[in-house]
Amino acid sequence: MLVLRSSPASPFGRKVKIAASVMGLRNRIDVVAADTTDPQDSLRQQNPLGKIPVLVFDNGDALYDSRVIVEYLDSISEAGRVIPGGAARFDALRLQALADGIADAALMRVYESRFRPEEHRSADWVAHQTGKVDRGLAHLEPGPLPEIPEVPHIGAIALACTLGYLDLRAPGWRPDYPSLSAWLDSFEERVPSFAETRAH
Repeated sequence: MLVLRSSPASPFGRKVKIAASVMGLRNRIDVVAADTTDPQDSLRQQNPLGKIPVLVFDNGDALYDSRVIVEYLDSISEAGRVIPGGAARFDALRLQALADGIADAALMRVYESRFRPEEHRSADWVAHQTGKVDRGLAHLEPGPLPEIPEVPHIGAIALACTLGYLDLRAPGWRPDYPSLSAWLDSFEERVPSFAETRAH
C-alpha cells in the first residue's frame, strides 16, 4: 500500500488524490495526515524539505513533490493517463505549472499572516504574491479553458485544485473571473473526486 502524506487543505495533495482517483489508483493509496510545523512528524525524514505531499512506498522510499508523484502514478496507471503524449503533453504541463504557481502565491499570502508576527508582516510581500495570483487568473480568464473529459489532464486537475484553494482561502475571486468560476463548477459536476476531496 502506498502512503500519501498530505493535509486536507493542500491544493497539491488534492491534485495527487484527484489524479489517482481518475486513473483508478485511489484504492492503492492510504492518505495519512502530516503536520509540516511539527519537527517530530516523520514527514521530515520522508522529505528533508518537510513539505507535502509525499508518497511513501512499502520499503520506506519516498517521492516528492506533487508533480513527481503524479508522473509516477501516471506511469503505473492502466485505467487512464493524466499526462498526455505529443504536443498536448506540454500544454498540460504548462497549465499545471501556471496553476501550481498561482497556488504557491496564494499559500504565501496565507503563511504571511499565519506564521509571521503581525509587527513583522510585509504588505509589500503580500501585494507581490497577490500580483502573481491576479496575473495568473487574468491570463486564464479569456480562455480557452481545458476540456473536462472522464479523465482530465493534469493541467485541468491542477487548475481545479488551485481555484478550489482560492474558494477556501480567498473566496472573493469568483465575480472577477466568471469564465473560470463557471469552468470550476463544470469540473466539480464531471469529476466526483473534486467534491470528495474538498477541505472544510
